[in-house]
Amino acid sequence: MIAWINFIILVAATFLCLFYYVKSAGPATLEKKIGPDAYRKCTQYRIAASIFMTVAGINYVVYAFYPLPISLPQTFPWPWWVSAVIALIITIPSGYLFWRGMKDAGEETMAVKKEHTLYGGIYQKIRHPQAAGEVVLWWTFAFLLNSPFLALYSFIWLPIFYAMCLAEEKDLVIRYGEAYRDYQKRTGFLIPRGNRN
Repeated sequence: MIAWINFIILVAATFLCLFYYVKSAGPATLEKKIGPDAYRKCTQYRIAASIFMTVAGINYVVYAFYPLPISLPQTFPWPWWVSAVIALIITIPSGYLFWRGMKDAGEETMAVKKEHTLYGGIYQKIRHPQAAGEVVLWWTFAFLLNSPFLALYSFIWLPIFYAMCLAEEKDLVIRYGEAYRDYQKRTGFLIPRGNRN
């Protein structure tokens, strides 16, 4: 029973994370409807999305102790240390992208502000470094927990993060106009790319 409750909460938290993040990514659109308070509201949505993402992470851990009674093996067919090495290999590049994106975005990682300008640093190579790094980190958790099911479930985050990035880009075009369109042409979406002149 605990396994199924945990799974239901995991699925709900996953999609609530998507729902609130997409809402948080539209301050310029929302501003047209409710005025400058849109940025405060979008910050609240961003916090809600982060809470649901944290809940999903907790569900991953609970799943390791209460797996679903399905025919899939509960662990990988190799020793745990092999999974730990795979997790480390995944974590180094993705963790760097995520950390560097947070560092270069500064407080707007969580606080959506109208006066914020386009970012520098790693954002001159890739438009969504935090998403590119964070989406892969779900496999880090899956391998550390040695769970084939969680490794398979982690694929659900790929379209979710892609949708989040598309929602951000749609609003950033409204927010920054032609400057953002030029930025899109010279940088990678989720894969780093050098500037093109």
